[in-house]
Amino acid sequence: MNKPLSPIARMLSLVCGIILIVVIFVPMWRIDLTAPQYPEGLVLKIHANKLSGDVDVINGLNHYIGMRKLVESDFVEFTILPFLIGFFALMGIITFLVNRRWLFYTFGILYILFGIIAMYDFYRWEYDYGHNLDPTAAIVVPGMAYQPPLIGFKQLLNFGAYSFPDVGGYIFIGVGLILVFLFIREWRLKPKLAVAASTLLLMFSLQSCSSGPQPISFGKDACHFCKMVISDQRFGAEVITDKNKIYKFDDVHCVVSFMKSGTVPTSEIASVYLVDFSEKGKLVKAEESFLLQAEQLRSPMGGNVAAFTVADSMKKFQQQISGAAVSWKELIQ
Repeated sequence: MNKPLSPIARMLSLVCGIILIVVIFVPMWRIDLTAPQYPEGLVLKIHANKLSGDVDVINGLNHYIGMRKLVESDFVEFTILPFLIGFFALMGIITFLVNRRWLFYTFGILYILFGIIAMYDFYRWEYDYGHNLDPTAAIVVPGMAYQPPLIGFKQLLNFGAYSFPDVGGYIFIGVGLILVFLFIREWRLKPKLAVAASTLLLMFSLQSCSSGPQPISFGKDACHFCKMVISDQRFGAEVITDKNKIYKFDDVHCVVSFMKSGTVPTSEIASVYLVDFSEKGKLVKAEESFLLQAEQLRSPMGGNVAAFTVADSMKKFQQQISGAAVSWKELIQ
């Protein structure tokens, strides 16, 4: 326990300490809100010591449904969090200078515990914020709560809420992954096992931060492009950005028009999903789907394109109507 650290553990402890200082000055988390009446979206950014983004607009909207006003002075976390982050930054630097394993182990264990407690505190705040509503509010929906997701997506009335780390959050998570890797390595596990364990942890973390496609709530969700309610379960689409923001559509025509409009640069689109015509509600990647275009389909906005996961399903349906097979690449050109 009192032995010196390996050179890589010592240097990475210093790196962790230095980059943690950055977390104090950049947003740690963000909650994005989208709705038909706010096509450009609203964003709430949570820093170590303040809130930023569309705070006033969000407070104005939340007033109607009885949610408390977001006031920085109500959060004791904004007072102590910068000092706690500064403490861990200093601890990383001291670990480098002292160069003893016992100090590194203490640094790593305290940091991971702090991360767990911080996420629980964030969840507790979201729960309280979304459940303790003013019963005299202008809009009261019996049994309805407005708790934002801890991470990922959640539909709140006509608003889609997306909650993910921001720059500071990704730095904070990255430091945690580095410390876990070094912790395993310093315990003298076999190198291959250490790498495998760290890789699995990284994959799990990345998976937990990825929302993937979200089920379309037919009859409730609105098309981002035409603003119509998505009601026909045979048609529909989703665009997912590289920041895991999701846009939903009721027709291939709408999703193609949206992509060509440049509202979201093509370089920022991570994936596009289409509803399987033969399996209502099922989503399939657009580039992997088999598409049939026919006037007889009569899709909601006249795109008249049906998507299928399996080629045989498309061919079987093609025999019933007069239609042509097309590719996703042809549609978006």
